[in-house]
Amino acid sequence: MFLRAEGTEEAEGVERASARRSLLSALSALSALSALYACARIEPPPGGPPDREPPRLIGSRPASLATLSPRFDGAAEFQFDEVISEGGAPNRGEGTGGLEKLVILSPTTRVPEVDWRRTRITVRPREGWRPNRVYRVELLPGVTDLRNNRSPEGAVLTFTTGAPKPQATLRGVVVDWNTSRPAAGALVVANLLPDSLPYRGVADSSGRFSLGPLPAGDYLVTGVLDQNQNQLQDSREAYGTTRTQRGRPDAGEVWAFVHDTTPPRIQTVTVDDSVSATVTFAQKLDPRQRLTPQDARLRLLPDSTPVAVASILPKAVDDSLSKRAPARRDTAPAAADTLEQPDSVPPQGAAPGRRRAPAPEMLTSRPPLFDRLVVRVPKPWSPGARLVLELRGVRNVTGVAGSAVGVIAVPEKAKPTGAPARPPARRDSAAARPPARQPAAPPRR
Repeated sequence: MFLRAEGTEEAEGVERASARRSLLSALSALSALSALYACARIEPPPGGPPDREPPRLIGSRPASLATLSPRFDGAAEFQFDEVISEGGAPNRGEGTGGLEKLVILSPTTRVPEVDWRRTRITVRPREGWRPNRVYRVELLPGVTDLRNNRSPEGAVLTFTTGAPKPQATLRGVVVDWNTSRPAAGALVVANLLPDSLPYRGVADSSGRFSLGPLPAGDYLVTGVLDQNQNQLQDSREAYGTTRTQRGRPDAGEVWAFVHDTTPPRIQTVTVDDSVSATVTFAQKLDPRQRLTPQDARLRLLPDSTPVAVASILPKAVDDSLSKRAPARRDTAPAAADTLEQPDSVPPQGAAPGRRRAPAPEMLTSRPPLFDRLVVRVPKPWSPGARLVLELRGVRNVTGVAGSAVGVIAVPEKAKPTGAPARPPARRDSAAARPPARQPAAPPRR
């Protein structure tokens, strides 16, 4: 009996140890599967042809131009036909997230709550939906799928929280006054007066915009050159404004420029030749202002002897009057530049040899901006002279006027007026040629 009981206990111990090992093995496998699941990434299924089609928008909520309850507490939603990417950066409410950059919510300037839901994008205002307002949610082009196929199309969702249905649409074009060309991708902000509710949108590649439908009323329309593309108007960004009245949706041309609140100051003064100097300013000047010699005061140092001024004109005007047109560009390289070089890699989607898109046409309804004036004197400068130039009442493009002071330093040997530069002396080819090699003498016997 004792031997049989001892053998039974030993068998039961072995069985319990085996059960513990099996349980530990199962727990280890379960832990590995959990870690693998936690680190898993959403990837398209393997096999089959590669997906080259961008994600397609198949629906949105609420319905277009729907009138919702003033107590609406849901979310605006965009639905796609496949799983989309969250973008390269997380959406933390700072406006730098991959999806946050693609959503513009109006009428608010705060970054909305943008969430990723596999095949959906949901949007909510951080301050909550306000009653009796018209809301506009714009989804910009750029949504990508898991294979980085980019959608070239955007969408606009408009609904109200109890307000009347919107019917107004604002149209116009934003122009960069610095180049006099339409500003592609400019930010457009239409403030409904007198409440100043901001409705925002983005101009297309030709600088044109169509913002609507919006509530009826008067609007202050602002076109902004959004350099950092944060869909906000920052302090040093160029902008222009115009006002539209109720029932007149055409905003026309909105000319954007940097608004300076300080008077112009002289940045550099360069002597061009024996009777002229170019004055460069740190700001763009009012293109409608024409200074006269009476607005300039020129004094010779060190005794402040007055020096007469013949004219002071914008550089382009002075060049045309003085017949000093810039050198003519060679047309052959220019024509070649319009074609893709065979050695270069063509842009994605473009065939080799295809002509590039022409630059937008310059608009002429306003004079071009400039920041350089040419000062001319009736008598040649004295070599090595130093003069103080004071321009009184000069205005910048914003309309702020003041006096600007600069120093003209004439070099010891001034450039002659209109004299062509002497070409370098031609090197004597005979002198540069090495001496002829003499034949070797025969060896002596």
